[in-house]
Amino acid sequence: MKKIEFIYQNGSHKWAAVARDPGKSDLLIDTNEYLVLNGNEALLADPGGMEVFSSVFSAISGVIDPYSIDHLFASHQDPDSISSLTLWLDFNPEIKCYLSEVWDSFFPHFGGTAETYIGIPDEGAPLMLGNLTLEAIPAHYLHSSGNFNLYDRKAKILFSGDVGSALLPPEESNLYVEDFDRHIRHARTFHRRWMGSNAAKLDWCERISRLEIDMLCPQHGAIYQGPDVKRFIEWFAALEIGSGLRARG
Repeated sequence: MKKIEFIYQNGSHKWAAVARDPGKSDLLIDTNEYLVLNGNEALLADPGGMEVFSSVFSAISGVIDPYSIDHLFASHQDPDSISSLTLWLDFNPEIKCYLSEVWDSFFPHFGGTAETYIGIPDEGAPLMLGNLTLEAIPAHYLHSSGNFNLYDRKAKILFSGDVGSALLPPEESNLYVEDFDRHIRHARTFHRRWMGSNAAKLDWCERISRLEIDMLCPQHGAIYQGPDVKRFIEWFAALEIGSGLRARG
């Protein structure tokens, strides 16, 4: 089962990670989900796939009333990121979902109404969670053509979606990166295969390097913190990507 752990707390402003599940089926890619709290309001970033809904829901219910989650954030369209949307809508038909405008005619296949979906323009946009401003940061083509990160300037946290992801072996299940050089070996093939545009990568690295980031939180693998955030950005900037099948080498 998944477990939830608070990674940032400042009064009623909190971030929690619903981290990887050691008991998951081998058929599923492991994922992290991130819960942002501000007072009585909550947003869940990349709520995960249908197969992990019950585990994510159970973990979250242990710390908050899940009815307080009135917004979901979809970094992109992949099923491991957002296919649980159908079940969240069954639970709360009034829930709203932020997503790229690129996908606003695709996501309604999950259900909901025209009021369910809040499109984000390509240049990004502020997202309000009570009196807290979150920022949708463009990360297009990394790896999706309509792709966003979520930045909390106050907490100095960037939810980076697939950027920074690592497919870790079961014995490396720590929440945070503890040995960057060891960890990044598990990120190399993933990034070379799935990140399709070198120009988009360099634009992202330049844009993100201007932000104050204490934690970079990917959808897969461990969280980068402190100096490892800068190390990851520099590693990614230098990496050959978009190399297709050669990524296997």
